[in-house]
Parts: sequence; C-alpha cells; structure tokens
Amino acid sequence: MLNYVITFFILAIIAGFMGFGGLAGQFAQIAQFLAVLFVVLFVATLVYNIITGRRTSPPRCKILLYWPLRG
Repeated sequence: MLNYVITFFILAIIAGFMGFGGLAGQFAQIAQFLAVLFVVLFVATLVYNIITGRRTSPPRCKILLYWPLRG
C-alpha cells in the first residue's frame, strides 16, 4: 500500500513540474487518502493485537511447502 502512496506522490510532483496543476492536485489527494488509510489499518491492527494478545500471521506460501528438497 505504501508503494501506491509513493507512486502517486511522485506522479503529483512530475505533473506539477509539467504544469498540470489540477492533475497534480488529484494525485496528491489520492496519495493522501491512501496514506491515511494505511495509518488507520496499521493502528487497527495494533489495537487488535493488544486486545486479543494474538498475532496475525501472514498467509503461508504454498509453493515453498512443495519445493523439492535437494541434498
């Protein structure tokens, strides 16, 4: 998600330098919205972990489970 924030921020800077003020403003608003959404989800995850005492585990990669062992 942070990749999208950085991408839209860079697009806003480039559009601003090229003179597309309206487009730069739209890119900046999208980047700001995504940054706020990221912070809200991050805080919600922290609160969930504190309240339940459990950690949320990332999904396991099934490709590695079937990887042939060499040795």
